[in-house]
Amino acid sequence: MPLRTAFAVSVSKTAAALSRATGRGDGSVIGGRLGMMIDPDLLAHLAAGREIALVSGTNGKTTTTRFTAAALGVLGDVATNSFGANMPTGHTSALARAGATRYAVLEVDEHYLAQVIQATEPRVVALLNLSRDQLDRAKEVAMMADLWRQALAAHPKVHIVANADDPMVVYAAGAHPADEVTWFSAGQRWQDDSHVCPACGGHIQRGEAGGWACANGDLRRPSPQWTLLDGEVVAPDGVPHEVKLQLPGTVNLGNAATALAVAAKFGVNPIDAIPRLGSVASVAGRYAQVERDGRLVRLLLAKNPASWLEAFEMADVAPTLLAINARDPDGLDTSWLYDVDFSPLRGRQVLVSGDRAMDLAVRLEINGVPFTHVKTFADAVAAVPQGRLEVIANYTAFQDIRAELDRVL
Repeated sequence: MPLRTAFAVSVSKTAAALSRATGRGDGSVIGGRLGMMIDPDLLAHLAAGREIALVSGTNGKTTTTRFTAAALGVLGDVATNSFGANMPTGHTSALARAGATRYAVLEVDEHYLAQVIQATEPRVVALLNLSRDQLDRAKEVAMMADLWRQALAAHPKVHIVANADDPMVVYAAGAHPADEVTWFSAGQRWQDDSHVCPACGGHIQRGEAGGWACANGDLRRPSPQWTLLDGEVVAPDGVPHEVKLQLPGTVNLGNAATALAVAAKFGVNPIDAIPRLGSVASVAGRYAQVERDGRLVRLLLAKNPASWLEAFEMADVAPTLLAINARDPDGLDTSWLYDVDFSPLRGRQVLVSGDRAMDLAVRLEINGVPFTHVKTFADAVAAVPQGRLEVIANYTAFQDIRAELDRVL
């Protein structure tokens, strides 16, 4: 390791440790930022010699990364950005903190995928999905798909594990060598961002059993090698595998199937990996269950229309707190609330909180969902009977509630 790189690693690890010790955060960003100021090529230096998988998409990145790291753990120690810091500073900090490991699994913000592929030369890249997110600053969905397509074209030897159910992902991976693409199918509940073919602008026609095709014939759903069938993951050899997870929802079975497909490219047998997936109980605080004053509180993160739809499917029919902020990490625009159908919440006790609780209140009123406004998480706990309390919150509101729980989950 060059002297400058070694010094940058030392500074990165020290800064991250000080951040944790002083309660300012987990150090994932500040450690990487200082390290890269000293050595701008620090990420490439730390990635050299490792076998790396990257995981990117609008939703499900953190969970799929956690599952994939667990699966690759069959082979040995795995470096990963487990706290969700998914930009180069976070990747750098994670690799520096892990030390010498043969394997690494990194969650990558979809806007940084090209840069991180260039720096890390990964063995496998998993493409999960693309949908609208943070409308005031994120790129339009088809534009993002085109940027992915260009990034992958520059690295034809990288193996792609891609979602056959999302037309945007299929377009992004479509120009890649066919023998370097593995397709998985886990269903696509949210389809409102893929009505138009990104290749030609034609209408995407949906068929039975998840099939779809462009009306002009320019794009169609490829045949997946990995599928979900009756709650089991079916491998390319046709063998079904029962996957028992602690994490709720069909979407997490899809995330698990993706992780198994990625791990298989490293030579991991699904039979060996599946028990490790079942040991994952929480991902950066998401899905965590905490007892508070006789209430069993479960935390679900939802940051855009697609993830809110999945959160409603995961949540039990129980009192539910919805918390919305619009700070910089969330995106400042809350108009996306009108793309979410809140009708599944009818019939249960609903509470609203957060900086933009009134925006949410108007949306619920329009959707015919009765609610009560509470100012704090403690007020929400006091307002519901003993038993389950589901909490669905966007990013900073989620972090606020974790802070009120006074623990790192």
